Amino acid sequence: MIRSMTGFGRSETVDDEKKIIIEMKSVNHRYSDFTIKMPRRFNRYEAEMRNVLKENIERGKVDVFITFESLKKSNYTVRYNRDIATEYINHLSDMRQDFKLTEDFKPTVLARFPEVLTLEEDFDADDELYPDLEKALRDAIANFTKAREVEGENLKNDMLAKLSRMSELVAIIEEMSPRLIEEYKQKLMQKISELMGDNQVDEARVMTEVTIYADKIAVDEEITRLKSHVSSCQNILNEGGAVGRKMDFIIQEMNREANTILSKSDSLKVTDIGIELKTIIEKIREQVQNIE
Repeated sequence: MIRSMTGFGRSETVDDEKKIIIEMKSVNHRYSDFTIKMPRRFNRYEAEMRNVLKENIERGKVDVFITFESLKKSNYTVRYNRDIATEYINHLSDMRQDFKLTEDFKPTVLARFPEVLTLEEDFDADDELYPDLEKALRDAIANFTKAREVEGENLKNDMLAKLSRMSELVAIIEEMSPRLIEEYKQKLMQKISELMGDNQVDEARVMTEVTIYADKIAVDEEITRLKSHVSSCQNILNEGGAVGRKMDFIIQEMNREANTILSKSDSLKVTDIGIELKTIIEKIREQVQNIE
């Protein structure tokens, strides 16, 4: 399926111990660009989460927001730093000897010294959280992808309608081209007859002028290439997948052919059709910027 580069997805995982909420949103971008905002405790898993995102998203600037709430009664643990406590005792022993002090080292007193006992969030349990975190991320990506596909399908249908209209316009130009040459020949013959009166018209000279004119306004190659480009775009859209870059290249080629047709045009009607072609191409180009 065709996917839009804009979308939103959300997932929420709740059990007796935790709540994980993940929200994702994206906007257009030439390549893939991921920004993950999450609690510090999950920083160690950023590389793994980026790999999961890359597996599922090829283009777009994607912002991922992760919130975590522990439902445990306590998510903290007290850490005893034996090395620091030993340093304190050694220095206190020196002070007792230096100053002939008799006070004993009571644990309750020693525990008050900085860094002997610290209250820390229990990150050791986070290793058990990653499977749930990854599942929540994949659920959010699934919802995010579904939203992109819905919008992508709408874009696809609109582009197919525009491409169909382009086919109609190209067919009109193709049908008009021989008539334009014949009309030019008739006008040239009439004008020469008016100027020469009863004198005989040099048919060979007229045909030479007509040939030069036909060569000047000939758009056969441009029409053939435009028809090929339109067909390619239709096939690409129907095949689906990440087609944005392919479409972008073909649209540039379409625009080049339309410009050439306009530059060769010697007919107001062909000029009007050429302008409509360029307008449609520009609209498709804008929509291509929105697909993955």
